[in-house]
Amino acid sequence: MKRLLTIVFAGMILRAGAQQEAYLNPTLPIDVRVNDLISRMTPEEKVYQMMNSTPAIPRLHIPAYDWWNEALHGVARSGIATIFPQPIGMAATFDDGLVHQVATAISDEARAMYNAAMQKDYHSRFGGLTFWTPNINIFRDPRWGRGQETYGEDPFLTSKMGVALVTGLQGDDPRYLKVAACAKHYAVHSGPERLRHQFDAEVSPKDLWETYLPAFHALVNAKVEAVMCAYNRTDGEACCANTYLLDDVLRKQWGFKGHIVSDCDAIADIYEGHKLVSSKMGAAVLALQRGVNLNCGDTYLSLLDALHQGLVTQKEIDSSLAVLLRTRFRLGMFDPAGMDPYDKIPVSVINSPEHRALARKAAEKSVVLLKNDGALPLSNGLKKYYITGPNAAAVDVLLGNYYGVNDRLVTILEGLAGQAQPGSQMTYRQGVLLDRPNVNPIDWASGEAATADATIAVLGISGLLEGEEGESLASPSFGDRLDYNIPAAQIEYLKKLKKDNPHPVIAVITGGSPMNLEEVQKLADAVLLVWYPGEEGGNAVADILFGKLSPSGKLPVTFPRSYDQLPPYEDYSMKGRTYRYMSAEPLYPFGFGLSYTSFAYSDIQVSKARIKKNEIVSVAVTLTNTGKMASDEVAELYVTHEGMGQDVPLFSLKGFQRVSLAPGASTRLNFTLTPEQLALVDAAGKSYEPAGKIRISVGGSLPTSRSAALGAPQAATVEVEVSK
Repeated sequence: MKRLLTIVFAGMILRAGAQQEAYLNPTLPIDVRVNDLISRMTPEEKVYQMMNSTPAIPRLHIPAYDWWNEALHGVARSGIATIFPQPIGMAATFDDGLVHQVATAISDEARAMYNAAMQKDYHSRFGGLTFWTPNINIFRDPRWGRGQETYGEDPFLTSKMGVALVTGLQGDDPRYLKVAACAKHYAVHSGPERLRHQFDAEVSPKDLWETYLPAFHALVNAKVEAVMCAYNRTDGEACCANTYLLDDVLRKQWGFKGHIVSDCDAIADIYEGHKLVSSKMGAAVLALQRGVNLNCGDTYLSLLDALHQGLVTQKEIDSSLAVLLRTRFRLGMFDPAGMDPYDKIPVSVINSPEHRALARKAAEKSVVLLKNDGALPLSNGLKKYYITGPNAAAVDVLLGNYYGVNDRLVTILEGLAGQAQPGSQMTYRQGVLLDRPNVNPIDWASGEAATADATIAVLGISGLLEGEEGESLASPSFGDRLDYNIPAAQIEYLKKLKKDNPHPVIAVITGGSPMNLEEVQKLADAVLLVWYPGEEGGNAVADILFGKLSPSGKLPVTFPRSYDQLPPYEDYSMKGRTYRYMSAEPLYPFGFGLSYTSFAYSDIQVSKARIKKNEIVSVAVTLTNTGKMASDEVAELYVTHEGMGQDVPLFSLKGFQRVSLAPGASTRLNFTLTPEQLALVDAAGKSYEPAGKIRISVGGSLPTSRSAALGAPQAATVEVEVSK
């Protein structure tokens, strides 16, 4: 006679003899447990477990689970959570250690939310532990509305930030995943949004391996648990049925062991959008056989008919499901409650004071000072401040996309008001609409600027104008920005604010992508780019404006002067794109950002001026704060292969360090360049280390004349020669 006992497992309650089932025995190897569980399932149950919204299987004590969860810059769509800066802002920090801290906080909150939901037997979408983040696509073109989700245009920076996020999310327990991260969207995916369900991103082997794949390779090496295949085709094959990308590269060359998930309804796109097969069943069979384990959508339901018709085998389904289920076992979902160390994370971590402080710190470090004619920093005890602009009091500009919510979102207006001294006046009028001229002809707003000691105009764009295809309600182009200018009405309003005004006008710009700020640069006395800064954005902006901190963010993406400097949007060639291949002079270069102090780079030295192939090069440089204010500085190391023609990058970022220095202080920075970092990629996509001269530059921006003209410190430069 079996003993009657109750065992509480993660997310399920088991009774009478359940302890004898191998898949519930935590002492057995995962593969044994997975295979045992699969052996107990019917064909219908197996197929339903291969779609994102999985039903419960009561007889096997398996609760419902939805694989679809988001955590782009905080747990999204799942209740109260800390909202950190949008990833493009996090990239502007050039601080991968900070990103790791942020990711650790996010995963703490994710586990706390999940633990609370399991206690209530809630199994809702966006309440699980499998997070479809980060987005490590390359922000190759400013028009892409989802570029805000990325870490910018550079493969090296994207790789470093992506790895930091993944390792922070997944934790360091040798047995359990804290949460499961996902590298998306694989591969060659960055617009256009309106065409993504049928678009073929044609790319050369050189661009594929030099630009579009390095970050994915880095995340696979960091043991990311999942990879999401993209909506589009790449060189003719749908990304979710792409033998080369999914099997040859991801599984065989890189040795990826985790699961592959489709973007939502991307498998349906194989027949509906790309028309590569004639039926839903054909799309399901093709995706399964090309290696997609999890279907976000319901196209995999047709696998049951395919199984009955002999188009797929039970072995193929079982093998794919086994890969998928390993993730759930690694998350502790079939182990006794409390056995997983992350079961103990309490709800008190959610939007805790510590996490709010971290969000503020991240926002502060993300702010990029683009211009300062001596207007900043402001005293917080002036007689009168005038706050205006469409985004001053807007919550949306804190959030970006894929966001959570909480009850303490600090707008820019609130942050400034919170730091003004008693006795100082502060007035606010919106003054102008976000994306169109005012309907009411009466203007009570612009004249107020001349009466204030300082005017702060919060301008730019928001998620209403840029984002994913269905999110941007005011976008006429499915979330993409086919007009590079900020709305004309905002420029006209800024002109009115500045006209006959002897006092400084500071432009605070929100947004997640490059935009034409040439008129803003001319009109305003100072320009701050604050991205979508998260829940503490208002406080962070006030900290910078009032001089509690010096701005230290750097641009992770080039700001062209106009779209005339860019190739056609649908062209995925890197020729003429990003700082690496764009020869035209931009408005603001990659890596640029000013400070309230000044820095000097000097005495650069290399371990050898002449090296052999496959040798490591050590680089040292002195960084000095030559100004009067303590500040962080981001030292950026760039490599240029000289005399190699037009098919090699003009510059390539190969290292960066964020350093805090007091006035007058110096420090010696050390970098290491590996043979892999000194290599180039040929037309066939193969890496090689060429002989010849290599120029190494270390400075606070891209080492160009445009950076110097904007006020960036001169970079220190040295040459090495690689012998044949």
